[in-house]
Amino acid sequence: MESSDGALFPLLPRERTEIVPGAVHVPDWLEPSRQRELVAACRDWARPPAGLRTVRTPGGGTMTARQVCLGLHWYPYGYATAAVDGDGAPVKPMPEWLARLGRGAVAAAYGAAGALDLLGGDGGYDIALVNFYDGDSRMGMHRDAEERSAAPVVSLSLGDSCLFRFGNTVSRGRPYRDVELRSGDLFVFGGPVRRAYHGVPKVLPGTAPPGLGLTGRLNITLRVGGLG
Repeated sequence: MESSDGALFPLLPRERTEIVPGAVHVPDWLEPSRQRELVAACRDWARPPAGLRTVRTPGGGTMTARQVCLGLHWYPYGYATAAVDGDGAPVKPMPEWLARLGRGAVAAAYGAAGALDLLGGDGGYDIALVNFYDGDSRMGMHRDAEERSAAPVVSLSLGDSCLFRFGNTVSRGRPYRDVELRSGDLFVFGGPVRRAYHGVPKVLPGTAPPGLGLTGRLNITLRVGGLG
């Protein structure tokens, strides 16, 4: 690592790393069998109704990563109970097993005591955003700011590796840190950096584990809405 501004974290060793206070990278958190289970679940969730869609921004553009939602449907920039910018169907429910996985992820990142402190009474992960990236997809710097809960955001990576850029809470620019996320990796951010800007400037095609049966990258982001 050369500096705190845009530094690329080394590929080795792949150990649990606190990128900045509140943001933790846990490599290889998902075992290969669990990764395959999640890919199969994502394929089911992607089917209509309220399936995989292209997200259109208020300015008339489109996101290059396609998305499906569980629990509540995210659209720029709010939540709804139906796919209001898709086929209008009711959103698929958030599975309890996926909510439990979110709570376990926070404990893996912060430890049991730290997880209890950050989750408090908001430990019920009730929203999942599943983004599919092909080799040319990107995600601009943005904040997860539509939720009222301050519970940490949980990010699970499947398939192709990517360059994940984790920034600051003030602007989309520097300082930021670049981290390579591989299939099975966990990234959690909460506390002082819960509203930090972050994005995916690059996907690395052809890097998915051969046995996963996935071309491209899937990212499952778990959130606590606190929206009543």
